[in-house]
Amino acid sequence: MTEIQEAVNGVVFPVWFLIGAALVFFMQGGFAMVETGFTRAKNAGNIIMKNLMDFCIGTVVFVLLGYSLMMSENYLFGLIGVPDLQIFTNFAEFNFSSFVFNLVFCATAATIVSGAMAERTKFSAYCIYSAIISLAVYPIEAGWVWNPKGWLFNLGYIDFAGSSAIHMVGGITAFIGAAILGPRIGKYVTDAKTGKKTSRAIPGHSLTLGALGVFILWFGWYGFNGAAALSVPQLGSIFLTTTIAPGVATVVTMCFTWIKNGKPDVSMSLNGTLAGLVAITAGCANVDALGASIIGAVAGILVVVAVEFIDLKLHVDDPVGAVAVHGVNGLWGTLAVGLFATDTAPGMSAKGLFYGGGFAQLGTQALGIGAIALWTIVTMTGVFFLIKKVNGLRVTEEEEIQGLDLQEHGLASSYADFMITVPALDVGTTAMHMSSGAVPADVAIPVHDESHPGAKLTKVTIVTNQNKFAVLQKALDDIGITGITVTNVLGYGMQKGHTQKYRGVEVETKLLPKVQVDVVSTKIPVDQLVKTVKEALYTGSYGDGKIFIYNVENVIKVRTGEEGYDALQDEDYE
Repeated sequence: MTEIQEAVNGVVFPVWFLIGAALVFFMQGGFAMVETGFTRAKNAGNIIMKNLMDFCIGTVVFVLLGYSLMMSENYLFGLIGVPDLQIFTNFAEFNFSSFVFNLVFCATAATIVSGAMAERTKFSAYCIYSAIISLAVYPIEAGWVWNPKGWLFNLGYIDFAGSSAIHMVGGITAFIGAAILGPRIGKYVTDAKTGKKTSRAIPGHSLTLGALGVFILWFGWYGFNGAAALSVPQLGSIFLTTTIAPGVATVVTMCFTWIKNGKPDVSMSLNGTLAGLVAITAGCANVDALGASIIGAVAGILVVVAVEFIDLKLHVDDPVGAVAVHGVNGLWGTLAVGLFATDTAPGMSAKGLFYGGGFAQLGTQALGIGAIALWTIVTMTGVFFLIKKVNGLRVTEEEEIQGLDLQEHGLASSYADFMITVPALDVGTTAMHMSSGAVPADVAIPVHDESHPGAKLTKVTIVTNQNKFAVLQKALDDIGITGITVTNVLGYGMQKGHTQKYRGVEVETKLLPKVQVDVVSTKIPVDQLVKTVKEALYTGSYGDGKIFIYNVENVIKVRTGEEGYDALQDEDYE
């Protein structure tokens, strides 16, 4: 039986190793969706392009040098591999699986930074950064952790799937990049009298995309954490902790923001899920259910506190919360191994402080965190300042305002089918039809001579919250209003809206999204129409809306030439 099990494991787990790598690759799509959803539509194409190039540029440089620096068997002093280019010189004996597996992890470390530097970074500058971190910065420190000859590996440092080696490195890099780059235009406003700097919320354009990205990432994370498992019990344990931690973190984040802000914050709860996943990554194979729960709970609070501290106190503009999610919780998750590691986890022997292991493992974890953080801070600060000096790091004000899709990639919009377009007219053809003596309107379409010279035409314009449109439409239908014009508009009244919060920051109250409904009344008395609208919209709160009433001089139906009252009637007359 044992022989059969060993034989199965010898076949199954190498295959699972590559399947796990494929799941990690799919996480690039998750990062792309999260970052796109949490930023504005005018930069969606740029975000997608950066996430694509993180992997593709990373592949090129990882082949050339990165993998050798990380996993070379000729490893100097436990610090760095000697490049051997074995992938080109000895392909038959090359470790294909190891290369692919480590490549997808490398791409993850690079792509974390994209969201924090979104909406104002030169694409060329980002490509340079992506190449450098994948070429040398990540491979060197990751080699310390995972190369069997690495110095942290031999000290007993535990980072099973990369809370520190990947996520903390990405989060620290994101913070450095965002700080050097500076905030987006309009993100912070300084009071001229007091000099106090106030943060303004800039909501992303699609929480739907953001949520899709989180679900994709959670799905891929089972490969991220579980691909290196060596037995079925260990894989099952990893799947368990990778489920418990983000689940608990999300619930805690939801409750925390609910209590703190009066309403559960959607985008922050999504960040809470990712924070729990990041935090459990280091110890996913080393902790039990209780440990995973505590790690997740702390992560759920940490992500909210960190997002608001970075934004409101440090005034570093991070549109997606990458620093809090990956940097802060990567650090926490790695340190937590020294607290919650248990020898009851399948195949593991390390014990944390709370499981009878004393401070030894905790000290090792702290040392490794410090070394990796120091390496990242020194190297990436130098990289960003060098890019800024040589190439330039930030786009111009005009380019940022217009959007990077247009300026960097020539895209009028990443959502072209939703743009209002004016079809181009063929001058020759149009002129021919207009001048060909086509059948006159009064012959082609019967015109009813049912004039009402005394009929009064009144236009009623209703401006209200978008979420009230369905109620308003039904109320108008009920009294026989069959023709309305609906427009999505932006604006504010004397009260300048009401206070809302996005990710712990008050949303700018000016230019709130509203819906404008225009009705030209003929048969229905204006008093009845106004009464109906008021009853449909009234709640007694700000935002119920306003009703404007205008006299209309005339209406002309282009197709038939009918005017006034008749122009507003249906085809079938009573």
